[in-house]
Amino acid sequence: MRPEVYEYQFDWMLWRTLEAASKVGDGFNKEYRYMLPYIPYFRGIVEPFINLGETGITFFKLIDRYLENIMTAHQKGKKIAMTTFCFSPSILYAMDIIPVTLEVMTVLGSVMWKRGATDYMDYCVELGFTETSCSAQRGSLGAYLAGLGQDVDFLVINTAGICDTNANAFAFAKTYLNKPFYSLNYPAGLTDPETSQYHREDFKALIAFLEEHTGKKLDQDRLGEILRETARQEAIVAEIEELQRIIPSPLPVTYNFLIYGGRFFFAGMPEYTALMKKMLQVVKTNAEQGRSGISSGKEKLRAFFFYIDHYALNLKLWDWLDKHEISHIGSILSRSFKEDAPYIKGMEEVAYTIDTSNLDSMIDSIAMINSRMPMVRSIRGPYDRPNMWLEESLALAKMYQADCLIYNGTPGCRNTWSNIKLIAKDMEKAGYPTHIMYGDAFDDRVESWEASAARFYEFLTIRGLL
Repeated sequence: MRPEVYEYQFDWMLWRTLEAASKVGDGFNKEYRYMLPYIPYFRGIVEPFINLGETGITFFKLIDRYLENIMTAHQKGKKIAMTTFCFSPSILYAMDIIPVTLEVMTVLGSVMWKRGATDYMDYCVELGFTETSCSAQRGSLGAYLAGLGQDVDFLVINTAGICDTNANAFAFAKTYLNKPFYSLNYPAGLTDPETSQYHREDFKALIAFLEEHTGKKLDQDRLGEILRETARQEAIVAEIEELQRIIPSPLPVTYNFLIYGGRFFFAGMPEYTALMKKMLQVVKTNAEQGRSGISSGKEKLRAFFFYIDHYALNLKLWDWLDKHEISHIGSILSRSFKEDAPYIKGMEEVAYTIDTSNLDSMIDSIAMINSRMPMVRSIRGPYDRPNMWLEESLALAKMYQADCLIYNGTPGCRNTWSNIKLIAKDMEKAGYPTHIMYGDAFDDRVESWEASAARFYEFLTIRGLL
């Protein structure tokens, strides 16, 4: 890794950047406008969120709080757990453990810094980790392997069998850092009694692991509070996503990013609830006025991203969609599959519930939440089996009246690249024009955003959609 990269701590840089950004909107609008020319390096990421008003400022402060928690954890006597976006942080917060979620940390570096997180990706390879693994973990993992982040106390991940590159990244980190490691492992089913029992026992073992390495017992009352807060959050999200069915969609294009970003940062915590409440008010106002959430107030197309989004510098994907008046109606990341979500109609048996009546019911609730996390639910086996990727994607496309379906991932997404041509063909047969992006969601060196956007535009124009 380049010597100059060693000069600054990775998570400290993210924190200081977001801390400054979170304060930009605190003054008068005139002050904010005068300030923009003095932050040319970060203007492209600050301006779109500040322009969202109170919602965007709240989101900045939420991320700032998340990063501050990481930076101050040890001085407050708290443990830090390295984890994945496929693992809900609620159980960690219930035990006063601070999560460092590799994928969301990679996203922050990718969207805020011109150089992105590529130095850290390459450092993983220098140490011997495979270059064909997913860039989502490597983009921040390399920093922690290089000692450029807070010292993590242990690692906890979800469902190793769902994504092999994800599992291998954490296994490599466990060995290199020589830290305690726990991996949950889910069987292929979701609803049978044997699966439920397996989940419960697996989570009990996880709780024992966390108790051992924190020296603290699980506070059942605290866990209940967090689960009830999670239920409140998902009820608000369900209302927002119900309103998203309206044409034109009243959601600003970045709102799906805020939904899943906030969930990954603070599931079950009041910070996320506050953000969702502000978002709901904006969406309701737009819906009442018959206005699209797009900046122009008009909607030409509705695009459903049936895998993940693209995290180029300054959120260029969302900016591009907004300028072309294309509503982003969600992705695999923004759906949670709680029982009151509007899109579980016809798939009720795989929805999760939250029951806080006793410890076993709470453990079952957490296990269900985790087994419905992105990828875990949809891509745990053959794509065209019941309750899997194809069925889910077509149901969402129909419900939200998508005009086109878009795939984006990374070259390391082996579980999806193994069948992406097959699922795209099935979606085309169902009447949905489907576009496959060949870039890397986190690494612009694979294909520049400009090249990806040109191919996207070509698809829309040739198919007569734009």
